[in-house]
Amino acid sequence: MKIAMIGHKDFPCRSGGVEVVVYELATRLAARGEEVTVYNRGKQKHHNKYKTLGVNVIRSFTFKNHSLNAVVYSFTATLHALFRHYDVIHYHAIGPSAALLLAHLCGKKTVSTVHGLNWRVDKWGSFASRYLKFGEKIAAKYADEVITLSDEMHDYFLKTYGRETTLIKNAITPVPDLPDTLLREKYGLTKDSYILYLGRISPEKGPEDLIEAYKKAHIPQKLVLAGGIAEKEYADKIKSLIGDDPNILCTGFVTGDEMSALYANCALYVLPSHTEGLALSLLEALSCGANCLVSDIIENTSVLKDFGDTFKVRDTDDLAHKLASCAGKLKSPDSVKARKEYILRNYSYDRVIDEHLKIYHQALEKKVGAEVKA
Repeated sequence: MKIAMIGHKDFPCRSGGVEVVVYELATRLAARGEEVTVYNRGKQKHHNKYKTLGVNVIRSFTFKNHSLNAVVYSFTATLHALFRHYDVIHYHAIGPSAALLLAHLCGKKTVSTVHGLNWRVDKWGSFASRYLKFGEKIAAKYADEVITLSDEMHDYFLKTYGRETTLIKNAITPVPDLPDTLLREKYGLTKDSYILYLGRISPEKGPEDLIEAYKKAHIPQKLVLAGGIAEKEYADKIKSLIGDDPNILCTGFVTGDEMSALYANCALYVLPSHTEGLALSLLEALSCGANCLVSDIIENTSVLKDFGDTFKVRDTDDLAHKLASCAGKLKSPDSVKARKEYILRNYSYDRVIDEHLKIYHQALEKKVGAEVKA
């Protein structure tokens, strides 16, 4: 089967949740013998069409202007894909799914994965929010198949659009239990000496809440913020909030052994999100048995279940209180084992790849798209 994927920023790349999902799907589908092409954002002087890790990569033209970058990319990628003989075009996220309308009108079979209801995020202006909502409606009405990542998103599409979707929860590769050797050498961190946020540092993830709450909590552990910040203006804001506090450490984007060691040796993993799809970082933290504290949005609590603690979203006083009470908790061997087994049982990649192949075949068999409620 020939499959095209549109919606991520780059490949191979693990800078965000969408990029991780596309990376894992594309490489694992290719390993099973499927012909996969991914469309990256932005042309370069060289290497605009190549193959890596068994996956075909095509760089698609877009503007450098940040506000128009994703919009232009999704349409130029779609235009290119229309003239290739793909069996299915798979769109990732609701913004890029706006271009799905063009593919639908040209008779292409399409799948849309809803990674989150991004129009709810505070950082978007009115145009961006309306555009994201438009992409969501296009996916609901015209995609041959829609994939959601949580029960909440599945119920939302059914209630809002009368659209049945297929729930396929994200999967992860379990994080290995590495010693703190690398962290000692690079950051001076030792096991259980820090609390950890790991992921994209952007407004909807709640890093400002975490910094404010940490300063209120007066706990002995350091705060480590591990992740990239795309926008310079927001990076300046985070730096200003941190100030000259020597106990708050920003590592930048991490991957590989460094990422694994951070998860494995933290006293507490914290996810202060205002909105989520299905947080891969939460799955990764649980997979190595970490103590977890998350905001009480349903997308987090439905994953965490009773394997950790919660606080009231956006409530820095409650977060500070929970940081103080949770940071010193010891991890019992039984709790670590239970968390690891829970992730292995429910979030395996073999299951996810099987379910995606089933969805692609269902899309090919469909003759009429779904109808959206007026």
